[in-house]
Amino acid sequence: MSKNKLIPELRFPEFGNEEEWKEKELNTFLDYLQPTDYLVKSTDYNDDYKTPVLTAGKSFILGYTNETEGIFKKDLPVIIFDDFTTASQFVDFPFKGKSSAMKILTAKENTDIKFAFEAMQLIKYEVGVHQRHWISVFSNLKIPAPKLVEQQKIASCLSSLDELIEAHNQKLELLKDHKKGLMQNLFPQEGEKVPKLRFEEFEGEWEEKKLEDIIIDFIVPMRDKPKNLTGSIPWCRIEDFDGMYLRKSKSVQGVAEKTVKEMNLKVYPINTLLVSCSADLGRCAITQSPLITNQTFIGLVPDEELVNVIFLYYVMSNSRSELNARSSGTTISYLSRKEFEQFEVIIPDIKEQQKIASTLAFLDELITAQTEKIEQLKEHKKGLMQGLFPKMND
Repeated sequence: MSKNKLIPELRFPEFGNEEEWKEKELNTFLDYLQPTDYLVKSTDYNDDYKTPVLTAGKSFILGYTNETEGIFKKDLPVIIFDDFTTASQFVDFPFKGKSSAMKILTAKENTDIKFAFEAMQLIKYEVGVHQRHWISVFSNLKIPAPKLVEQQKIASCLSSLDELIEAHNQKLELLKDHKKGLMQNLFPQEGEKVPKLRFEEFEGEWEEKKLEDIIIDFIVPMRDKPKNLTGSIPWCRIEDFDGMYLRKSKSVQGVAEKTVKEMNLKVYPINTLLVSCSADLGRCAITQSPLITNQTFIGLVPDEELVNVIFLYYVMSNSRSELNARSSGTTISYLSRKEFEQFEVIIPDIKEQQKIASTLAFLDELITAQTEKIEQLKEHKKGLMQGLFPKMND
């Protein structure tokens, strides 16, 4: 694009000979309403109700209400603006409000509301403390904009991409729901020893086992943290957990072999099941490379003839509520090695474990692939936005 002109790098051919965009304050594009007349009165929320209740902040949809009065329906779509954080959401459905920190932004003449919303996402602004941002600052900030017909073309393009992303999000939620249902049916319910859903080649009751009966080593990390974390053996924390497997530190922290020997640090071998034993109890991951952690975790090295490590991953992940219920500590929950040794799980024979593990792992792979696809689409939209909107002049 031209250095001195507001012309986007990507422009639809029919607008190639149009004049440059103009910088205008947001209040020339958008009006605002206080949500006073549309605030929900009841705290009785239920997913079976029809009307969504919106709130300020990231949570956005707080729940659903059965109230029939004071529902915002006119001038849709609108933008919901969080007056304290400047976060915004595009809304094209009737709703009730919960928070007075919301502003309802509506389009003025010659403004496409979707275009205005996308342009707002490009504004970089430091949030002030205890400040009503729309009135005091945000409405006076400038965005570049073309004529209405070009706004509409850009909005339509981005809406199509948003619809594609939403379709993939719905597919992701269906996969997650399917996995949740399988987890409930492939494992016996409390007090039972046979699952509701079973592969036809297997029969007989599952057996209760203490972890000490199926784990050949419980690895408890040293309390001391190495001062130098530039070595080759990954040093991992809870922040590095991302899915079933763990093989490296996201912050590229590591411990040298010399330090391991000097401090007598515990190194988890490959296929160790890491289980968080403090604070966020029951977070699990399987090591794919030798690594070291802080004392937030305990490492379970399974007897491979008795238990499949992937199966055990799902069992322990499914036991988070029970682990937390057993925890001790006043401010920070904690489970000792002895408590893990005595923890009971119910398992079938190794072949059935492998079949269940394979089924759930395959489903997790689909979920991961779907998640990555959504992230790729979001990155594509981000790049498209950078091309469709001109950079603001300094």
